[in-house]
Amino acid sequence: MKRGPLPSRRPLLTKLIWLVCVAPIAAEAARADEGPAAPQAGASPDLNRESDAGSAPSSATCADAAQTSATAPTADERFSFHFQATIATQAHPAFNAAYSGAHSLQSGAEAATSVVADIFAGARLWKGAELYFQPEVAGGRGLSSTEGIAAFPSGEVYRVGDPTPTVVPGRIFYRQVFGLGGGSEQVAAGPNQLAVTRDRNRFTLTVGKVTTTDFVDNEPLSNDPHTRFLSWGLFASGAFDYPADTRGYTWGVAADLTVDWWSVRGGMFLEPKQANGMDMEWNIAKARGLVLEGEGRFSIGEKNGAARLMLFLNDADMGNYREAIADAPAGGVPDVTATRAFGRTKFGFAASADLQLSPTLGIFGRLSWDDGQNETWAYTEIDQSLAVGLVQSGARWGRPGDEAGAAVVASGLSAAHRAYLEAGGLGFILGDGGLDYGLEVLGELYYRFGITSSIWLIGTYQPVIDPGYNQARGPVNIFTARAHVAF
Repeated sequence: MKRGPLPSRRPLLTKLIWLVCVAPIAAEAARADEGPAAPQAGASPDLNRESDAGSAPSSATCADAAQTSATAPTADERFSFHFQATIATQAHPAFNAAYSGAHSLQSGAEAATSVVADIFAGARLWKGAELYFQPEVAGGRGLSSTEGIAAFPSGEVYRVGDPTPTVVPGRIFYRQVFGLGGGSEQVAAGPNQLAVTRDRNRFTLTVGKVTTTDFVDNEPLSNDPHTRFLSWGLFASGAFDYPADTRGYTWGVAADLTVDWWSVRGGMFLEPKQANGMDMEWNIAKARGLVLEGEGRFSIGEKNGAARLMLFLNDADMGNYREAIADAPAGGVPDVTATRAFGRTKFGFAASADLQLSPTLGIFGRLSWDDGQNETWAYTEIDQSLAVGLVQSGARWGRPGDEAGAAVVASGLSAAHRAYLEAGGLGFILGDGGLDYGLEVLGELYYRFGITSSIWLIGTYQPVIDPGYNQARGPVNIFTARAHVAF
């Protein structure tokens, strides 16, 4: 059943926006005496670095903090404290829709606002050992209660029913790095990353509450919806149904081995007890998510890049699309949740690559697939996805603190998943009551304008063709304004 209107929490949300964003903006503006500088997130796309799985958690940072830096402190940092806050207001005008269902994008004009703020605290315990804690406060909602588009247009929102701002322990994890020689490198300080001088060759072990994409599927040009691409099909691989609770976090263990030009990494993570649920299944004999990824770094002339291939296998109490269709009464609607059973799996792959074409311009691509026989469990209803994009630093036009990006993602469904939605079935994000199938295509353009070294305004435009894979609905044009503060 579609959630009905929720009671207004506007006064509380307004106060939260003031506390976490407006006040820091005012303070920064008052003391700023220099022009805008580039954020750590990469005003100049820097692909000439080694990926460090787990060092720069993508979805919670406003920076690629794990990148090596010629100006990083020579002394290892003992403690760190960082902060980010992002307000996003998203809207779309009315669009044509032949019909709508319980989980459709609303065809009438609508707008929605969200706010997310994080504190990043870190401490060095002993040589190579680090402990991090990241409390998070999040409030507001997504368009149409975050339903109706598979590659949903805002990574700033969750599929939660109550928009009241809520404080949660986002990440809390222990990281141990074992040096293996190969020379040394300096790592700049950033969110969930202490400044440190470390071996280039190393083995890293991480245990705790994290996001799966902290370690795998971490494409450096498209991994942070706070400052870059917003769509779920762009900041992560759409067909990677990665283990996570409703807010994107899970518990797990991950390991990374980096030697010279290559890395191999893998991990095991908890799955939610129910699709898109908050409670995790702690019995790993019953449910778990496994990932394995290889990465190679390369140069083509003076152009540096990297490529990754990741395999995943999820095991959870999933329903089966074909079984749901077969069990539906004559003339009735299938219900995949009625067919849930432990031992059901979802397997697939996600590949990504990026290349630095010039000191200020980088391109990237993502390709992902899953078998699509059992229900989507944690991320979004995509079984095949292809995305390409580019990121351009404003340094080219004399504004190094600015950045522009353009990308497109095309998403598709497996035959079983498609048949289930055509029969009127509901997923946890899609369900128009029927389906005239077509590939869902979402484009995204953004411009990030640097006001100071800690404050940015970002405008985004996203046209969506066949939202929810339905040719009977749309197209729809979505506009987003973001304000981002980080220090």
